Amino acid sequence: MEEEMKDKDLRKRVPYHIQRDVLDELGVDQVAEKSDFKISAKEKFREAVRCTGPRFKSCFLSFVPLLTWLPRYPFRENAIGDLISGISVGIMHLPQGMAYALLAAVPPVFGLYSSFYPILIYFIFGTSKHISVGTYAVMSVMIGSVTERLAPDSDFMIPGNDTNSTSLDIVSRDAERVKIAATVTFLSGIFQLLLGLVRFGFVVTYLSEPLVRAYTTAAAIHVIVSQLKYSFGINPQRYSGPLSLIYTIIEDCALLGQTNIGTLVVSIVTIIGLVAAKELSALAARKIPIPIPVELITIIIATVVSWQMDLKTEYGVEVVGKIPSGLQAPVAPAVSLLGSMVGDAFALAVVGYGIAISLGRIFALKYAYKVDSNQELIALGLSNSIGGLFNCFAISCSMSRSMVQVSTGGKSQVAGAISALVILVILLKIGELFEELPKAVLAAIIYVNLQGMMKQFGDIRSLWRTNKVDMVVWVMTLILTVLFNPDMGLAASIAFSILTVVFRTQLPKYSILGQVPGTDIYKPVEDYNQVKEIPGIMIFHSSATLYFANAEMYIDALYEKTGVDVAKLLSHKKKLEAKRLRKEKKAAKKAKKEAKKRAKEAVKAAEGEEPKFSDTDESGEEAEANGDVHKLSVKEPKDVAAVEVGPDPDTDTTLPQAIILDLSPVNFLDTVGVKTLRNIYKDYGEAGVQVYFCGCQRGVVESMEKGDFFNEKVTKSILFSSVHDAVLYCQQGNSEEVIQGTHL
Repeated sequence: MEEEMKDKDLRKRVPYHIQRDVLDELGVDQVAEKSDFKISAKEKFREAVRCTGPRFKSCFLSFVPLLTWLPRYPFRENAIGDLISGISVGIMHLPQGMAYALLAAVPPVFGLYSSFYPILIYFIFGTSKHISVGTYAVMSVMIGSVTERLAPDSDFMIPGNDTNSTSLDIVSRDAERVKIAATVTFLSGIFQLLLGLVRFGFVVTYLSEPLVRAYTTAAAIHVIVSQLKYSFGINPQRYSGPLSLIYTIIEDCALLGQTNIGTLVVSIVTIIGLVAAKELSALAARKIPIPIPVELITIIIATVVSWQMDLKTEYGVEVVGKIPSGLQAPVAPAVSLLGSMVGDAFALAVVGYGIAISLGRIFALKYAYKVDSNQELIALGLSNSIGGLFNCFAISCSMSRSMVQVSTGGKSQVAGAISALVILVILLKIGELFEELPKAVLAAIIYVNLQGMMKQFGDIRSLWRTNKVDMVVWVMTLILTVLFNPDMGLAASIAFSILTVVFRTQLPKYSILGQVPGTDIYKPVEDYNQVKEIPGIMIFHSSATLYFANAEMYIDALYEKTGVDVAKLLSHKKKLEAKRLRKEKKAAKKAKKEAKKRAKEAVKAAEGEEPKFSDTDESGEEAEANGDVHKLSVKEPKDVAAVEVGPDPDTDTTLPQAIILDLSPVNFLDTVGVKTLRNIYKDYGEAGVQVYFCGCQRGVVESMEKGDFFNEKVTKSILFSSVHDAVLYCQQGNSEEVIQGTHL
């Protein structure tokens, strides 16, 4: 604290002096010469659809970035790094593609297809130089939830030789699941493509960093649970819908007695070996520029051991099985299935894009280039839609592969193209060599690759210290995604995240501002000891915008902070007015009755009878004395309307001369907000308190104009650009001395 004070004392204070007139909104418009020029919607549309030669060329080159950067590719500087990086990443694609295919509930070879076709498409249309697109655990488990829901094992049970026995038709099941995975991938690509064409790249802004990190952590839990059957060699029942993860865990625990010991040993040995090898690789990374392909070495060793020991036959260990060589011809998506997977496809589109653009922006900021968010949507959309035609499943980018691509010298999209060529060689020549690879080894690779996501639980502690609302979003996203499927969990998490924003606008900080002595700076009086309120002037400030959800609370806070409940005050005045009117009416009725009585007595006097006047009736005596009874003057009692009223204990307060509403945090006004400000101005005006507004943004002023806030009596002269202008105007209006300028 002392060091901060010393730094503050050492800091040079620059004095300044300003002299100007006090300006309201009309004065500012006049001095600054406000422009009323606006482009009509018709002109905007005409300009948007206008096509010229240079504009067409620019649009085409932005749509196909390859044509822009490839002709200027620095071959000498980047070629070697991209070659080494591409080979390294391609080697990683092999085990990860096969492993993540298990998550998608399709045969492993389709994970290799998904590591080939989409990468080539992204190479042509993508704008990020460093991310490695391809299979990704979160996307794969989301695909798996769709394929297993629409093609469960129970639909492919065929009767066996015995009367009560059945067997699973694996070939038909896998073929149907491949068709489902390809169709939902195609549809998600169409969604991404359409969003990109309509420039909807900002949709990712609804995915905050705490939400994304919690979601990937919860998805990792889904991934781990889904792979337990391969680690223990069991065959649990497939569950879908809410709480499916809980039911699966219970089912797995119930089947632990049927664990295949050989499969469990393979899993444990592989996990221990991978963790140890990765730690050694991290230590050796300082001396070896190229990372050690630990996963590739693992699957090679596991395949050789499985082949030599015949683990499938001797110990019942489940292996990958047949891997066909070559590429497949494109297949049209199953149109009949599209209606049952619209929500899943949209969730895949948003999650895949959100992860890719987040990682792409990180690398773009680090290496000083720009990533086009809308073009990234188009690139991913084309990668998924075209990949879906070739039986691929949805892709995104992987942090681990991207880090390897950067660390091994990758500097452009060429590295991705080279990694795709590595996968092509594997598909054509090498793939069939891994048919004896145990699936437990692929599950172990998935577990080890997810350890980074599981470390994200540390976010809870850091967010507790920095922002507790973000921590609540993190925890709720984790809980919702774990309890629901990843697609439903994402929708619920986004809804909850948006609700926290709404709640924060409904619970802003309301305060009364005071002046920092000798300055034009105004701060909340409760936060500063030297800040004092301006006598007779209340300055009300809200930290949030004003709209329908918090309009009523805004008024309540205004009444509370200013100490003036206008509603009660006006109600009390109405009661006093009604009481006064009743007394006037009663007095008038009494006077009328008295007048009739006097008239009757006057008539009797004219007929010779002695009138009966009261002792206090001077007019009657005067009439009798003068003998002119026909000119009798009847006077009503004086001051009958005078009502003396005491103060109401509930509203007994000293009213301020003026109230200034600081609207600088308000960035928009809806109809309810305009009506609220109109009522505040009207009600306080009826109570004898003038209301002024300051810090209004242009959109707020336009909303007030459209909402008929202003009229012949209420003009823009009640609007001021700053709090200080409004304060000086109030002081000027309540003093004889005219202030010509603002002196600081």
